[in-house]
Amino acid sequence: MKHFILASGSARRQELLHMLDLAFDIVVPDIEEELNKNVTIEEAVMDLASQKASAVFKKYPDARVLGCDTIVVIGDSILGKPKNKDEARSMIHKLSGKTHRVITGCTLIEKGNISHFYQEASVRFSRMTDDEIEVYIATDEPYDKAGAYAIQGKAAKFIEAIEGDYYAVMGLPIQKIYEHLKQRAAL
Repeated sequence: MKHFILASGSARRQELLHMLDLAFDIVVPDIEEELNKNVTIEEAVMDLASQKASAVFKKYPDARVLGCDTIVVIGDSILGKPKNKDEARSMIHKLSGKTHRVITGCTLIEKGNISHFYQEASVRFSRMTDDEIEVYIATDEPYDKAGAYAIQGKAAKFIEAIEGDYYAVMGLPIQKIYEHLKQRAAL
């Protein structure tokens, strides 16, 4: 099998990729991500994944490289990773008592072949009190996650419902990646 690289520093993505029982290396792309606002949200998140995968593929052109990116969308707002407590507080307030979309875009590159795909889910938060929000943002969880929460972490107690791919919310749509790798006879 061709050398496989995950273009991500996310511990969550690394943990999830192990579910596919394949050997891989981690290379964190050294790029400044740019969200393309002139395309659909789905195209934009796949473009972010492509930026990551392409940056790593340039350094390792004989490898198979997977790049991913996750965004949270509520109404017309795209919620990235909060930079501080104020941003985390604002994001959680927006999500409280509402349903939002989580979309993970992926790009799989190997010589002569590029695949772009995405998977999504709708997530409904229960209404949170100001005290609950303050307690949650006082944890380390919100600060490296799109939308300022980890569905598999302490935020789980605020999740009323999820419809769609749970693993896409975590940042790595396992089944969709498995299908793409299987089509390429990579598993």
